Amino acid sequence: MNETDMFADAARAVLADRCTPGVVRAIEDRGLQAPEARALWTQLEATGLADAMLEEDRGGAGLGLAQAFGVLEQCGAHALPLPLGETMAARAVLDQGGQPQSGQIIALATGRLLADGGVHCAMVRSAHAADAVLVQVGSECRLLAVADARSAVQARAEDAALDWSAAQVQAAPQVAMAAGVDMRTLQAALVAAQMAGALGSVFRRTLQYANERQQFGRPIGKFQAIQHQLAVMSEQVFAARMAAQLGGTPPGGSGEGLQLDRLRVATAKARCSEAALAVAETAHAIHGAIGFTEEYDLQLYTRRLHAWRQTAGSESYWHRVAGEGLLQHQGLTLDLLRRITDVAPAH
Repeated sequence: MNETDMFADAARAVLADRCTPGVVRAIEDRGLQAPEARALWTQLEATGLADAMLEEDRGGAGLGLAQAFGVLEQCGAHALPLPLGETMAARAVLDQGGQPQSGQIIALATGRLLADGGVHCAMVRSAHAADAVLVQVGSECRLLAVADARSAVQARAEDAALDWSAAQVQAAPQVAMAAGVDMRTLQAALVAAQMAGALGSVFRRTLQYANERQQFGRPIGKFQAIQHQLAVMSEQVFAARMAAQLGGTPPGGSGEGLQLDRLRVATAKARCSEAALAVAETAHAIHGAIGFTEEYDLQLYTRRLHAWRQTAGSESYWHRVAGEGLLQHQGLTLDLLRRITDVAPAH
C-alpha cells in the first residue's frame, strides 16, 4: 500500500461510517446549519485530508491532484455534500499565495465583475455547505465569505448564485494564483474525479439490484437485455474513471502541485459528463420507477451526476477546448494522443 492508497482508505473509512444517506439528506436540506454538517466536517478535519495538499512543512502531505484522486473519488462514491476536494485545492492555493489558513470550508467559482465593482457568481456549487468561496474574476482571485453574499436559490438546495458588493470585494483578501492555474480547469479536474466515484457507486448499486430483483422466477440480471445494458454501463464507468485519473495527472506523471494540462482536463471532464448522462439513464431504466423516488438512495448519486455534468463547463464546452487543441497542434495527431495519455515520468 502506498501513501496515496492510505489517504483514499482514510477517506473511505470516515465517509462509509459518517456520510450516510440520512446525513447527506440532512445537509442537503439545511446546509451548514444542519448539526450533521459540522459533525461530519470535524471528522474529516481530524483525518488531515482538508490540508493534504499543503506542503509538508506547512502541515500538509504535499499531495498533488493525481495523488489525491482516490480521496476525491471517495467523495463522489459517498455523495459527500460538503466540498472537501474543493477545500483541499483552495487551501493549497491560499498557502501558495501566502494567505493564512483559517480552517474554513471553501467552495470554488468563477465570477463576473459588475459595473459597480461588485462580483456576481451565476452558480456556486455547495455554496450553502461552505464558509467561503474562492472566486476568480478575470486575472484576480479573492476569498469571499458566503455569509456576506446576497444569495439566489438554484435547482439544488445547497447550490446558489451569489453577489457581493464592491465594498465586500475590496475588503476580501486577494489571492495570487500560481502561473498556469485557472479556476475553471482546476474545478473541472476536481469534479471529474468525484464524478468517477459517483459513477462507480451507481454501477455497483445497479448491478446489485439486477442480481436481487426477481422477475419470472429469476433475477433480472440473468436476462440478456439487462446484461447488455450493464456491460455498456461498465464500459462508460471505467472509461470515465481512466479519463478522470489522467485529467489530474500533469504531463510527465509527477502528480505534484496544482499544475494541470488543460487538454487532459478537457478530455476528462467531457468523458465523465458524457458518461454521467448515459449511466444515470441506464441505471434508472434498470431500476424502473423506484429509482426516481426521493426515498431511494440511487437518486442521491444521479442528481449529483447531472449537476456535476454542468459544473465548470459541460461536455460541449470541453469538446470545444479539445477541438481547439487539436487544430493548434503541429504534427501527427497520434503524438497529441500520446501526450494526453502518457503518464510515464518525463526524462
